[in-house]
Amino acid sequence: MRTRTRARAVAGVAAVALLAGCNAGAGSSDPTTDPGDGGTEEGTDPADAEDDTGAATGEAAGGGSDETVRIGLVAEPASLDFSTTDGAAIPQLLLDNVYETLVRVDVETGEVVGALAEDWEVSEDRLTYTFTLKDGVTFSDGSEFTAEDAAFSLERVSSDAWTTSLKAQLDVVEGVEAVDDRTLEVTLSRPSNQFLYALTTRVGAMYDTEGVDDLANDPVGTGPYVFDEWQRGSRITLQRNEDYHGETPYFATVEMHYFRDPNALNNAMLTDAIDIVSTVQAPESLDQFEGGDYQIVEGTTNGEVVLSFNNGDGPFTDLQVRQAARHAIDHQSLLDTCWAGRGELIGSMVPPTDPWYEDRTGDYPFDPERARTLLQEAGAEGEEVRLRLPTLPYAVACGTVVESMLEDAGFEVTVDELEFPSAWLETVYTTKDYDMSIVAHVEPRDLGNVFGNPDYYTSYGTEELRTLLDEADAGTQEEQVQKMQEAAELISTDAAADFLFLLPNLMVADPDITGLPENAITESFRLAQLGRG
Repeated sequence: MRTRTRARAVAGVAAVALLAGCNAGAGSSDPTTDPGDGGTEEGTDPADAEDDTGAATGEAAGGGSDETVRIGLVAEPASLDFSTTDGAAIPQLLLDNVYETLVRVDVETGEVVGALAEDWEVSEDRLTYTFTLKDGVTFSDGSEFTAEDAAFSLERVSSDAWTTSLKAQLDVVEGVEAVDDRTLEVTLSRPSNQFLYALTTRVGAMYDTEGVDDLANDPVGTGPYVFDEWQRGSRITLQRNEDYHGETPYFATVEMHYFRDPNALNNAMLTDAIDIVSTVQAPESLDQFEGGDYQIVEGTTNGEVVLSFNNGDGPFTDLQVRQAARHAIDHQSLLDTCWAGRGELIGSMVPPTDPWYEDRTGDYPFDPERARTLLQEAGAEGEEVRLRLPTLPYAVACGTVVESMLEDAGFEVTVDELEFPSAWLETVYTTKDYDMSIVAHVEPRDLGNVFGNPDYYTSYGTEELRTLLDEADAGTQEEQVQKMQEAAELISTDAAADFLFLLPNLMVADPDITGLPENAITESFRLAQLGRG
């Protein structure tokens, strides 16, 4: 039996969206909030949803122009196929822009609302989701979007076509059926709080059944923009989809310009070579834009800058060594030194925008004497450790500070810089040839993926943690929050990693650019929200 309501499915706390997109490809496999005690739940038609621009500087433009907007970023994608290649830069570029999902997060209310699905029903046992798809949607190759494409897309995540660890988010899916052209039925193996939220991320991207032959170079989607050109090492260009089923984006062309050097990124803005700095990578330089003809946006993200430990091999398999490293870090001093004091100390893998956030900064206070004692007790004084850093500005800047603090506590640290994304992904992420690294995990609700999977690069994933995550996913909303807090506490107290700080959202733009988001807590940069006022 199913019943119908017009209530929206709550995804979490209110938030606005933009992904900093310059970091490693940690995924989201944590559950999201459940609508309550079970029974029913339904999405909303996008036309009924509140405007979700999250604009810090004005309303999103409605109606097209022939203009081009130039956006400056760091960490160019290694590929355009996020089903086989990790990294946040790919969904930042493509999700909600070229590819769309059945449901999305309303970035003002934090609710899950309809996107390509107009609405949906959930059975009383929470095992069957029935989606009604929007009519009149076509892919950029001209073919119609139907439930067959939706079923193909979700089933593909569980196939060998998807090779990234993020595919585990849909392991709970037992069956998918295209009932008719506009009706999709998804059956779960067990109730899951995280399922609907997972559909708002890259694993929920809708593909054309005939458009997956060359995803790395030629993505085909239903979104407001279509892929145009990639000048590798320089920029990627998107063009407005003139047949888009939704509101026409303001900008006809979007150029994503990639810079390896943060000063070069700033200089491009200062010399009018770009219109937006999507994420300031030298926060100490913000004063050169203050008082000038620029707007500066400062908010928060869900990008936890993690000092990751290899829990599966080497010195950090010893709890006391991990604890020593955590006590050795003066987090406020580090934040002040390497990121100009911009950001937030949180002490865990949960940002304040998640419903289960708790301040855990007191778990391991700065105590170098305690760190030295722990190393001595572990017989590891003078232990040699390899800190392997991606060539990303925050990682390199903070790595120097971490090296100094660890050595003051008795570690011997060797620092290697690995080109990002290729070398870092191969050496640290894939082969786990490291002792420590520093990377910001920017995907939403990624605690479970980063620490709940023993095969992930952190090599943690203890049975105790996996049990807590399973209980959080299957339980009531209250049980979910409680179990996720317990999971965050376990990861912190067991020193599975050290949590340096939460990245801020820092943007600089021309004064008349509208639709810029204050906060960045989802995977995508919604280009269709941008305009000029």
